[in-house]
Amino acid sequence: MSQELPDLPAIDDLQKLLRFEPEEGRIWLEEERMVLLRSSEMQALRKEMIESLGIDRAKGLLIRMGYVAGQRDADTARRLRPDAPLFEVFSVGPQAHMVTGQVKVVPVTLDVDEDNYAYHGVFEWQHSFEAEIFLAEYGVSFEPVCWSQIGYASGFTTGFTGRQILFRELGCMGCGEKVCRIEGRPVEEWDDSEDLLRYYRPDRIADQLFSLQSQVSALRENLTAEQSFGDLVGCSPCFLEVRQLLARAAESKVTVLLLGETGVGKDMFAKALHAGSPRAEKPFIAVNCAAIPPDLIEAELFGVEKGAYTGADQSRPGRFERAHGGTLFLDEVGELSPQAQAALLRVLQESELERVGDTRTRKVDVRLVAATNENLEAAVKAGRFRADLLYRLNVYSVTVPPLRERIDDIPELVSHFIDKYCGLHGKQVAGLTDRAMSSLRAYQWPGNIRELANMIERGVILAEHGGEIGSAHLFPHLQAAEDAGNHAQVASRSLGALADSLLEEGCGLGELEQQMIARAMERTGGNVTQAAKLLGLSRPTLDYRLKKAASS
Repeated sequence: MSQELPDLPAIDDLQKLLRFEPEEGRIWLEEERMVLLRSSEMQALRKEMIESLGIDRAKGLLIRMGYVAGQRDADTARRLRPDAPLFEVFSVGPQAHMVTGQVKVVPVTLDVDEDNYAYHGVFEWQHSFEAEIFLAEYGVSFEPVCWSQIGYASGFTTGFTGRQILFRELGCMGCGEKVCRIEGRPVEEWDDSEDLLRYYRPDRIADQLFSLQSQVSALRENLTAEQSFGDLVGCSPCFLEVRQLLARAAESKVTVLLLGETGVGKDMFAKALHAGSPRAEKPFIAVNCAAIPPDLIEAELFGVEKGAYTGADQSRPGRFERAHGGTLFLDEVGELSPQAQAALLRVLQESELERVGDTRTRKVDVRLVAATNENLEAAVKAGRFRADLLYRLNVYSVTVPPLRERIDDIPELVSHFIDKYCGLHGKQVAGLTDRAMSSLRAYQWPGNIRELANMIERGVILAEHGGEIGSAHLFPHLQAAEDAGNHAQVASRSLGALADSLLEEGCGLGELEQQMIARAMERTGGNVTQAAKLLGLSRPTLDYRLKKAASS
């Protein structure tokens, strides 16, 4: 494509991506959160950067910031206008720059050969935001000053073409020109490419900051090493409190009772407790008591001797014996039968058991961790659970908080689950959009961690390879409701515009009613019942109005 390009296409589709939620204090450009900053704020920030870092480093930092934003919009371009001509798809970049109030872009020439990765473009910038704030602070410059905008153009075009394209300002309003004029070429076509590229590479300050951050992270890991075990993920105060309680119990043999709602991850906390204990190298055996029929639970837990009952063709150890030296995790312990409760109490008190159908006593060394989402005290009062067993289990109880009380842990949990399910499904995603993360933080999580894990797995499957997980991937029903609301708002605005037009033309309500009735009757071929449905009226009401119109 090579042509003179004086005009950009219609911008309506891009404008629709910009949504304001003033009562929530948020602005969105599609899935990315935006903020409105006053020019005075940006002018002060730019001045602070120049005076703190020096003009060369400040320039590089702003160029890199713009570059990242441009690359993100390159992904939006092909998704927003998938079937449009190449120029209209590419125009999303310049128009996104305009929608965000940074500059007005006027294309001059554009030569793109996607097959050969060739590119050459020249554009004019009018009303450059960066030039205006630089002039207000420093006056006329000796060199171009639209740094973040140049970074944006380079990032967008590089992302769009798949080849490193760099722009430079040939003329700048900051230097006293009437407009800014920019040109973009593949990096190797610039004679001073190395000089241009150095602004796109992190400088030594950034390297030092990254190194310092790594050292701080390492120190933090060392300081919490004694308290951190297993795959537990989180940083919220209530999570850290639970982790600390488990860390204190890990070294001992004390029986631990984990309480909490369904889906909070009690099994993961049990595994972490085992991993942080001296028994870590021994077996960890988990049993869901609710998943085993009551008549089989004793055999599963304590083992069975050959011939004990029909079908017992051979002797086999139970879960307690298999967990010898390690940890046994009994989930949904409140579902145990009365007989199983009695046998469990004996193991806890005497550290010994008898297999079903056997009279020989076997010693076992097992650390028991039990879990339930049931109120066991209420179960005792109802006669469904032994009080003496509850006393033995409740020596060291820990309540795992629900996810709605651990909102600050969601980013870490999301990262953990993305890594897990990307590996499971052989796929890469770039994380979550701002809007998706905001939606996760606002959700009440009735299904807790388990629901979050399932949601992220669905998001990984639905997202584009290498793309981001959006809110529509996580909450499809909410997206549908939002779309319906947007359509309703559009329809309401259209009706309002029509009403204004009719009033200006002097059209009265009676005349409008007659016209609508007549049109409905025409559409339905004179069928009064169908016409009434179109108008949202009952059949008798439309009959009455038809007779009234005929008699007048």
